[in-house]
Amino acid sequence: MTSNQTVAVFGAYGHTGRFVVSELVRRGWRPIISGRDASKLNALGAAYPGLDIRPASVDDPDSLDRALAGAAAVINCAGPFASTSAPVIEAALRARIPYLDVAAELEANLDTFKHYAERAREAGVVIVPGMAFFGGLGDLLATAAMGDWTAADEISIAYGLSSWKPTLGTRAAGQVSRQRREGRRLVFTKGQMVFRTDAAPVGEWQFPAPLGTQPVIGEFTMADTVTIARHLKTPEIRSYMTAVAVKDLLEPDASPPVAVDENGRSAQTFLVDVVVRSGGNERRVSASGQDIYAISAPLVVEAVSRVVNGLVHGTGVFTAGEAFDARDFLESLRHQEHLALETP
Repeated sequence: MTSNQTVAVFGAYGHTGRFVVSELVRRGWRPIISGRDASKLNALGAAYPGLDIRPASVDDPDSLDRALAGAAAVINCAGPFASTSAPVIEAALRARIPYLDVAAELEANLDTFKHYAERAREAGVVIVPGMAFFGGLGDLLATAAMGDWTAADEISIAYGLSSWKPTLGTRAAGQVSRQRREGRRLVFTKGQMVFRTDAAPVGEWQFPAPLGTQPVIGEFTMADTVTIARHLKTPEIRSYMTAVAVKDLLEPDASPPVAVDENGRSAQTFLVDVVVRSGGNERRVSASGQDIYAISAPLVVEAVSRVVNGLVHGTGVFTAGEAFDARDFLESLRHQEHLALETP
């Protein structure tokens, strides 16, 4: 175990950032809470007396350097990540410390791989983008399902959300993504990302019990498609989202998540079902739990613990499935009672 238990959290007072700070404290880490709004940082600090509060802005590199000084790693929770990822990664490279984020923005994740893979290797730094519900969890499940297979004909990932009350950050990030792709959809087919402008397909998905058969929207591409495609050999990645969740997400006046338990989680439940097919063979792994924003905290905190303690071999930009032993990682979350797992 590393002697430096300090982790900087940029965007600490945001919805997901609060879950991350809480999980770090629970596991014995010392968060440095950072972000551009000093008043919100002070309010969060009042709930955690003794935490180091360091305001910083992505427009002020010196402030980011001060925020990361002495930290063993940084977790970026501040969206839209199209605006925050690059400045915080640059600060992490200057500090020579690992960078992880919870970005669900496809374009931001693609940018991180494109622009920082070589620079991170040269600097001897580990970068893990998308280490959250979208991006990290699906990648870990797909990697676990692949097991000893070296390739698959297709990988399907179905998100079974009971509802989806988007945070303000989710709405802002979605708007940025739509603008960047000019309203088009991204789909991974025939081994590459392509744009589509036609209506997304609709259908049904047979989820494991107790969810069962649900109406779904197809080609609902999320960050998992980016991360899976980086290291698992397959020409097709198919993705599906329960129709009820899409309806919630598209509501123009949708309310944000409402806490229903002492941990601040909403009543939302999820079941992520991954099916890998090769020839006539099929492998399936699924995970279920409560609140897609809350689960991102144990995902990224478990990841930062493994990175800081030297359990990632090599340097550069990695997906969750590349960086970690997928089955061991998922089992650790199951043992901590963050997830329920269905594995072959």
